[in-house]
Amino acid sequence: MGRTVSALVTLGHDYLGALGPFPVGVAWWSEVEPVVAHLHQVLGVPVLVLRLLHVDGGEGGRDGHVTYHVEALQRPAPGLLTERPIDHAALTRPEALRSPWARVEGLREVLSWASDALDAAGRPVTGPVEQRRTWNLSGLFRLPTGQGPVWLKTTPHFAADEATIIAAFAQRDPGLVPTVIGAGERRVLLEHLPGEDCWDAPAEIIASAVSRLVAAQAAVTNLENRPPPGLRDRRIPIIAEQVRELLDGEVAGELTGDELVAARGLVGRWPMLDDCGLPDTIVHGDFHPGNWRSDGGPPVVVDFADAHFGNPVLDGLRVCDFLPKAKRAAAARAWTEAWRSHVPGCEPVRALTIAGPLAHLAYAVRYQEFLDGIEPAERVYHLGDPAGVIRAALRCART
Repeated sequence: MGRTVSALVTLGHDYLGALGPFPVGVAWWSEVEPVVAHLHQVLGVPVLVLRLLHVDGGEGGRDGHVTYHVEALQRPAPGLLTERPIDHAALTRPEALRSPWARVEGLREVLSWASDALDAAGRPVTGPVEQRRTWNLSGLFRLPTGQGPVWLKTTPHFAADEATIIAAFAQRDPGLVPTVIGAGERRVLLEHLPGEDCWDAPAEIIASAVSRLVAAQAAVTNLENRPPPGLRDRRIPIIAEQVRELLDGEVAGELTGDELVAARGLVGRWPMLDDCGLPDTIVHGDFHPGNWRSDGGPPVVVDFADAHFGNPVLDGLRVCDFLPKAKRAAAARAWTEAWRSHVPGCEPVRALTIAGPLAHLAYAVRYQEFLDGIEPAERVYHLGDPAGVIRAALRCART
């Protein structure tokens, strides 16, 4: 289907007009680099996408016709924008759950912070900032420096503190994680990683990512079995109760009575998982090959925004779910062998079997956190996700 775009353009307190619709070559709504490039070319001035306003058609975060609020950084020449009437007050009205980087002042502040932090690190910015992605889960910007590009990532209040987690893993395996150049509240500056995402990774890359993450997770396990400060607690009693609360909430209206009964019955599987002997540790939370980078050597793991403290089986299942079927057995074998090596006597194969439905329920809780934590216009990204993965849990349990 593809994505078409319209932009409502402002400059500070002034509404300048509209542009579009125009097609872009990338279907995903959050990928705004081609939107920024087209607007810059047409208007002749730099722009930044602030936020998604609404979508007609499309689903799953892609395709359809998408309208964005765009901020021009300079005033374009007259006549380039259409005088499309809008409710300017509604466009700029404050919203309590709006991401800081989706506001003009918040975006300028974080870019200024990044520039100052790079100056202090001896890496001054040498050219225009490139906006790559913006949505309710992150903002991603590429900043050029004389020593190579640096990436600025901003995250919402319900995301993990990535810099702290990266530091914890870096103490055990520095090559497993990206280099942090600077960090602040809900923001981090990361060294550029050469290579590409590992969606089509060969067996040796998969084995390396899996075994090294497990080794680091085993090393950071603490004897007190308590989450590090600031890390979300997802130990088994807690996540089980969170699922119960979810099923008693608004998602119940999207499920049938039989589905609710079956989903509540699955919660009783969590103590079985606890008996498998895997330690609670720092869980990546979204450990799929798209969050690994490699230039042919050992992969680097990125994007710890969903990290939490709990049972690591979620990572073992996630990597298998996102790999082609032909590669899943090798990934599962690497994961189980690594845990047997680091925790003799544990039962990782049994854990994978028990936890299949439970992982879906855990993601239902996470998706509900997204919906509860973002502004109304951007909930279109995640509407239906909690109920959808609950149904996936039921299908998994049946098979």
